[in-house]
Formats: sequence, C-alpha cells, structure tokens
Amino acid sequence: MKIRVERDSLADAVAWSARTLPNRPSLPVLAGLVISASDSHVALSGFDYEVSTRASIEADVETEGSVLVSGRLLADIARSLPAQPVVMAAEGSRVVITCGRSNFTLPTLPLDDYPSLPEMPQSSGTIDASLFAHAVSQVAIAAGRDDTLPTLTGVRVEVDGSTIVMAATDRYRLAVRECEWSPSDSKTHAELLVPAKTMLDTAKSLASADEVTIALAPEGERLMGFEGADRRTTTRLLDGEFPKYRSLLPSESSTHARVDTASLIEAVKRVALVAERNTPLRLTFSGAEVALRAGNGEDAQAEEVVEASIDGDDIEIAFNPVYLQDGLTSIDAETAQFAFTQATRPAVITGMVDGTSVEEYRYLLMPVRLTG
Repeated sequence: MKIRVERDSLADAVAWSARTLPNRPSLPVLAGLVISASDSHVALSGFDYEVSTRASIEADVETEGSVLVSGRLLADIARSLPAQPVVMAAEGSRVVITCGRSNFTLPTLPLDDYPSLPEMPQSSGTIDASLFAHAVSQVAIAAGRDDTLPTLTGVRVEVDGSTIVMAATDRYRLAVRECEWSPSDSKTHAELLVPAKTMLDTAKSLASADEVTIALAPEGERLMGFEGADRRTTTRLLDGEFPKYRSLLPSESSTHARVDTASLIEAVKRVALVAERNTPLRLTFSGAEVALRAGNGEDAQAEEVVEASIDGDDIEIAFNPVYLQDGLTSIDAETAQFAFTQATRPAVITGMVDGTSVEEYRYLLMPVRLTG
C-alpha cells in the first residue's frame, strides 16, 4: 500500500475512526485502525465488537492494500503533522509516514487477526444533522454513568412513523425529546436502547453534515447505524427493560413558574458555590420571585432572589444544583417554565418561546427531601 493524502483530511478521518477505540482492549489488535486503499479512496476503520467506525477520504492511491496500525498513535501523529501532503507506504511489517521533513515509522499489527466489521444496516431514513446533534445532547445529559446499571446508561429511542422520541434517566432526572425525521417507510416502528455515550459522540461528530442517515437493523440483530459526510458508525444495542418513563410525567400541576433562564442559571451558579457535596439548593417560589438559598448553620451560606411569574400556590422545593443547572441549560430557551405538583414530587422544566411552552423537550427533576 502506498498513498498520498491531504494532511487535514487524514487527521479528521483518523480522529473520527479512532475515537471509540478501547483504552484497554481485550485483544491487542482491537487497539488498531485498519487503513484500506483502493481506487481513489482510503478507508479508515475501527471496531471493538461493540462499536464500529469507518471514514472514507479521497487520496492518490499508488498501490492498493490494507494495513493495521495503532489507532491512537496514528491519531496523535496525524494531528501533529505539518500542513503538507502526507505519504503513507507499507514496507514489510512497517508503515512509513512522510510529511514535509517529518518521518515516522510504525509497526503493523496482524491484519488477519482483526475481526470483520459488521455490515451497515439498510437506511431507514434521514434527519437534519444539527437537529439530531442538539436533540441527542439534550437527552444524553440525563443518562446514567453507572455501568452496574447498564440499562440506565442508554437512550431509549422510539420510532413511530415520522416521529422519533428519545428518553434517558439516571433515576434522579429524566429527559425526553421529540423530533421529526424523514423515514424511508411511513410505517416504520421501532423501540431501541442505544448506548448514550456512543450516540452522543456520534451525533456531535456528524453535526457538520447536512443530514444523518439512521439505519435500523431487522428485529433480532440488535444493531443500529448512523452515517453522514462519508462517516459511518454502528453500535450494538443494550439489553434490558427501560423504565416506563411516561408514567413519571405528571398529567397536571398545581403551580407554574416562569423565570428568565439566563438569570436563573447565573443565580444557581453563584448560590451553589457554598453548597457542599450532596447539599441541595433550596428554591422558594412566592409572589413575583424565586429565592435561592444554600448552606445553613455554621457553614457558609448564600442567598439570591430572581424575578419570576408564578401561577398557583407558593412552593418551597430543593434540587441538586448540578442537575438543576443541566436542565436549565438543556432547554435552550430564554424563559424556563417550572411545573410543580408538590414539594415532594418531581418538577418538570420546559422552555418557553414567545409565551408558548415548548413541549418537544421536557426535563423532569426529582426533588431533594428538605430537613429543618
């Protein structure tokens, strides 16, 4: 194999393909990246039996062929090369990389021991890339990080015709986002549990594309694929039963409060400075304001008041300040609307645009029990 390729194209493709490579692979070859050259393209692929990645770029291919090299090392090298064309050539059991006056020689890994990448499922439809990236980021923030509860580390994806609903929860909060897409079949229906980290990384990486192709494997194959801008990835789906989250969303509320989102976020940041680990932030919605308080007794204390519009009964409630800030940031609206039933029940946060509640995204937050 011998190729000549633009430095920026190579660096981007290597970074995309190597981003999911395991830090501690079960087999040494799984730390590798496959470089395959044919016709006028070079494909870079990675696979760890769970997630596969593949990027294709244009190149001058002098000699076709495939090699397997350390993915993370190649990514570090490609990122640091000068802004000049790059020549890669296989020489026996090594690959020589030349860029300007820089030269690197990498040992190859046994390509025959590398597993075959799963086939990309057939396209099921497309979605605007920036919309997809934003929607996934809004939901994935609520996904669990505890690998001992793998079901909660995923994003529940429900496809029904032209509507996609995504949901994630870590038991303390729940994020739900509904958006439209263009399915290949208007009768498409699927219920999937996708690893949140993989879905988030992929959506962010494909955000610059015009659209993302979503590929759903036939039932029983437990596979999902995403593709855009000559980049593609597949991921194995998670097993397990996702919580019946719709039953958690209250059907009615006794109090509604509307607050300027940016002002409340800044107030939460300031007041939370004195909150010790696991210390809640108290919010009292009363009259035409919300009062924020943290700390008590001999500890450091902070208070701040923000203007609010309140309909219904006064309420005092407490939240984890980090989770509250996450929700306020995710609604992506100038005005935040809180819907309460009572101080011991979850609150639902939505955004408001031009006085209208935006129900496409809902962030449910469990309160912290108040003492004293």
